[in-house]
Amino acid sequence: MILFSPAKINIGLQILEKREDGFHNIRSVMYPTRLCDILEIRELPEGSSPFLFSQSGIRIDSGHESNLVTRAWRLLTGETAFPPAAIHLHKQIPVGAGLGGGSSNASITLKALNQMAGNRLTPERLEVLAARLGSDCPFFLHNGPMMMEGRGEILSQAEVNLDGSFLVLLFPGIHLSTVEAYAGVVPKIPEEPLESLVVKPVDQWRDLIKNDFEQSVCAKYPLIRKLKNALYHAGAQYASLSGSGSSIYGIFRESPHLPPELRKYVIWEGAA
Repeated sequence: MILFSPAKINIGLQILEKREDGFHNIRSVMYPTRLCDILEIRELPEGSSPFLFSQSGIRIDSGHESNLVTRAWRLLTGETAFPPAAIHLHKQIPVGAGLGGGSSNASITLKALNQMAGNRLTPERLEVLAARLGSDCPFFLHNGPMMMEGRGEILSQAEVNLDGSFLVLLFPGIHLSTVEAYAGVVPKIPEEPLESLVVKPVDQWRDLIKNDFEQSVCAKYPLIRKLKNALYHAGAQYASLSGSGSSIYGIFRESPHLPPELRKYVIWEGAA
């Protein structure tokens, strides 16, 4: 089977408080994009090696054993039996870009292998397993935008619709760790919750919806702020850092004319 593993963008990201377990309580709308990695999953004959993994496209520096696809397979083997499988990942989503590519790969793998096993695990159980792999993994078990709360495991439908809009994704090639990004943030409870802001027209979001990572990340890497400002200069209704970065996205009413100095950072553009 051939599966498409989507990237996401964050529309707003509020970092509310640090938890006793070391994680943070956050609030963010996760929105799936049409930029995808591609997974090919094949059932192997009985007696074959239980799991084979291969990869092409953008290189993943971590070894196969620590790759999230492999970890998803290993986690599911503790839950149910399924046939030997070979998985090939063609990577198109940049690593460490705040687009959730690895988390998406993990969750799509869980869903596919569960399907191979005859859907023995319930959607609720898959969400529990996905949360063990990463805070934003449960989101990728769903279709469409979701409000993410807690450390990422609490999901609800988000009233956001970008149909008819045009999305531009930029990646400046800066790889940020989540630990590095959180080190520059002071958690706080916002005056207005995100769910009351995202229902407003997109052209009002610029002054209302913030990503709490942006201030410290842009201070350390001025190129990111420069790219965000350039998106607005090119006519974006809204532009923001995605996740903890370093990807920046812009939402436009229609396909924009981007200057060459901005276009060289484009990794994907098209209908939102």
